[in-house]
Amino acid sequence: MGSLQHFLDSPISVPFSPNLNHRRSFFLRACLNLDVHAPDSVKPKTHLKSREVMEMEGKVLVGTYARNPVVISNGKGCKLYDPEGREYLDCTSGIAVNALGHGDPDWVKAVVEQANLLTHVSNVFYSVPQVELAKRLVACSFADRVFFANSGTEANEAAIKFARKYQRFTNPEKQQATEFISFSNSFHGRTMGALALTSKEQYRFPFEPVMPGVNFLEYGDVQAATELIKSGRIAAVFVEPIQGEGGIYSATKEFLQSLRSACDDAGSLLVFDEVQCGLGRTGYLWAHEVYGVVPDIMTLAKPLAGGLPIGAALVSEKVAAAIKYGDHGSTFAGGPLVCNAAIAVLDKISKPGFLASVSKKGQYFKELLIHKLGGNSHVREVRGLGLIIGIELDVSASPLVDACRDSGLLILTAGKGNVVRLVPPLIISEQELERAAEIILECLPALDKTN
Repeated sequence: MGSLQHFLDSPISVPFSPNLNHRRSFFLRACLNLDVHAPDSVKPKTHLKSREVMEMEGKVLVGTYARNPVVISNGKGCKLYDPEGREYLDCTSGIAVNALGHGDPDWVKAVVEQANLLTHVSNVFYSVPQVELAKRLVACSFADRVFFANSGTEANEAAIKFARKYQRFTNPEKQQATEFISFSNSFHGRTMGALALTSKEQYRFPFEPVMPGVNFLEYGDVQAATELIKSGRIAAVFVEPIQGEGGIYSATKEFLQSLRSACDDAGSLLVFDEVQCGLGRTGYLWAHEVYGVVPDIMTLAKPLAGGLPIGAALVSEKVAAAIKYGDHGSTFAGGPLVCNAAIAVLDKISKPGFLASVSKKGQYFKELLIHKLGGNSHVREVRGLGLIIGIELDVSASPLVDACRDSGLLILTAGKGNVVRLVPPLIISEQELERAAEIILECLPALDKTN
């Protein structure tokens, strides 16, 4: 058992919340640091210790990641464990990937059974799981057809190519629209086309020149977007209905409806990037369902195969009609193994009862966080929908993230580094959400200590 640290032990009063019915006093226990060990059934099998793994990583891998000083060896449900057996409550889901948590039995069964049958054949041949997954995605969305990729950035690269080809296909006799619109705080990927659509300059600058022709506008600026779309130069508008990496900002219905209307009038395509916010994360199967606005292309990835690499561009028939043999492709995309895993994920998440539970738990979690954290001077806002929630601070969130990790809770940052991003597995229980909120509360004094 490790050390128990009390930086503060004094009563605080939290402002009244009409949704929680009463005012309560708490004892704020900053950064409670307890060693919790894994049960024998999930003990790691590796003989390497955490320090050995981290030292080895520094010698053999390219240094592209500023990793947290934690080695994850195994997990179950919403819990993760390091090689020493220490337990962590996971509110990261591998950056919104592990929607069914870790080791979901139906997902494991689908992977093992398919691995014993067929893992990979390439797209030179047909395979049953790929067709079955595409059929399911078409049945539960606006789309008529699907293109599979291996990640979110690949899905967005496909959308870029499809938009350019669509304009050439539909307007062969006149100058084609070739430019794109993206928005402030956007993140669409790290390959050269998707990177060009990503607003953060620090991501683009080291690799410039990136793809030309991208116009960045303020997220939510209806007038500026409408005017630029009307110019006739825009092949497609890329927008996240809810921005994840950008800071958990939600679009308004007016904004997305205005984009849809302007794109229809000008012949531009509307692309919704739901790589992070789609597939049940909001309590709706697709985030755009909240707004009643339908895109021409929707890109998916993160949670679709439950932890295996997959991406998808879902398209309407008018877009698909422009794409011919050889226009795009991938060796690995849509392989039998990942598609069978994705079928297991989609079948579970798309059930109305599952989505209703995500919505209920998300509302409860947000209200709980507002109630517990609302009186702290550093907390500006708690926002989000379903189980994609952001806590905006007036200082860097890193000290809080570190303190929570030391207390057994894994969380992420977003935005300019001042937003705590909470994207737990969609199966998380209310009891686990309560524990997460309590740890965050206990660790808030880390912000005062560091800043």
